[in-house]
Amino acid sequence: MACLSPSQLQKFQEDGFLVLEGFLSAEECVAMQQRIGKIVAEMDVPPHCRTEFSTHEEEQLQAQGSTDYFLSSGDKIRFFFEKGVFDEKGNFLVPPEKSINKIGHALHAHDPIFRSITHSPKVQALARSLGLQMPVVVQSMYIFKQPHIGGEVFPHQDASFLYTEPLGRVLGVWIALEDATVENGCLWFIPGSHTSGVSRRMVRAPAGSAPGTSFLGSEPAWDSSLFVPTPVQKGALVLIHGEVVHKSKQNLSDCSRQAYTFHLMEASGTTWSPENWLQPTAELPFPPLYT
Repeated sequence: MACLSPSQLQKFQEDGFLVLEGFLSAEECVAMQQRIGKIVAEMDVPPHCRTEFSTHEEEQLQAQGSTDYFLSSGDKIRFFFEKGVFDEKGNFLVPPEKSINKIGHALHAHDPIFRSITHSPKVQALARSLGLQMPVVVQSMYIFKQPHIGGEVFPHQDASFLYTEPLGRVLGVWIALEDATVENGCLWFIPGSHTSGVSRRMVRAPAGSAPGTSFLGSEPAWDSSLFVPTPVQKGALVLIHGEVVHKSKQNLSDCSRQAYTFHLMEASGTTWSPENWLQPTAELPFPPLYT
């Protein structure tokens, strides 16, 4: 089982992230990739992506449509696209399967393949060895990092978006479904950057007001020389502390860098911020990890 050794636990506590190579088998990776291929083949492109820009007012409506689509995606399977993949009439400029940035945010709840991986005995054993008492799954994403157009992810802390009181209750689980290399946009971390709180928070605006979210505080200018690249092989799992600073660069290579990622929260003694963009719903309360 995927139990952490004392030295692995210590490394995670010191660095704020930990690589576990070979966590998933090649078969498990392929099953998720095949499943996502089917989901993409059947996708309905959201109307706000299809709109033809003309007036400033329509652009605002488009932006609001995009915001609403994002803000209400916590309990659904929804599609988010790279910049520049649609023409002004909303037609694809690249094949649809090459245009998607990510699919989120409830694959773990609505898709049997992703649910079974998320709640697998391996993942449950890992959470237990981290001492999690009542972990719940708050969101999941399939990230494509497309060849040539897979965009940069700027330095951030996950707890900026998934804020809890107290801090330290959110854990990212990032699984490489293809090799993640320096060339195709692997993760970069600042080791030990998870111990000084959160510098910036994204909060949800009151319902119906635009824009739908705003930031409190600001992201510091992180020293780029502090970041350490973390290339991993297909099937590797990367544990990500909610406050560790990390980023990924643009993918300029010929290979995609697909990954499945989900976030756990220790629900025992924790308050999920009512200002977070993501909120549990009556249809989908955050499901317990332990089954």
